[in-house]
Amino acid sequence: MTDDTGQNNRQGLIRRLRSGDSSAFADFIERYQQQVFMCCRLLGLDTNETEDVASETFMAAYQGIGRYTGGAKLSTWLWKITYNKAINYIRQKIKHQKLQEKLRKDYKEETPDAAIGPNEEIVWAAVKKLPSDQAMAIVLYYRQEKSIKEIADIMEKGQNTVKVYLFRGREKLKELLGDKIERLY
Repeated sequence: MTDDTGQNNRQGLIRRLRSGDSSAFADFIERYQQQVFMCCRLLGLDTNETEDVASETFMAAYQGIGRYTGGAKLSTWLWKITYNKAINYIRQKIKHQKLQEKLRKDYKEETPDAAIGPNEEIVWAAVKKLPSDQAMAIVLYYRQEKSIKEIADIMEKGQNTVKVYLFRGREKLKELLGDKIERLY
């Protein structure tokens, strides 16, 4: 049921959003949160993923409210943003999963040979125990000899994030290998 009052309320909300009114942003979220969540859930996202996508959606809508022309209902415009954000999230998730599967497959296929001595085998076995992002960064940097920038592009993360993964991965490796490091070298 649409009436002039509802239309006036929406127009008032849009004006308040465009003026930068922070309480309007809270009203906007409250008014459309269920719709955004429903779109995400229909696309198969779990609760945490839905919350992430919803945050991105509302920020994108808030930042783009100046470009909203009113050619479609505000709810339709927001649904489109939600749908696009959710689809992008799903694509990134699939890409990340494929990269992780490839790394796992590469780990399993690698066997010690002349190029990998027993000491390196111990280190790479420890790398397998790292969190996936850290392991991926370590493998790409040390094994594949990729630059920080290349790794950031592959992982679709910032260069500083990759540096943090490498740092934390090395620290965790020191912890995992413990006294084995002294015996190795």
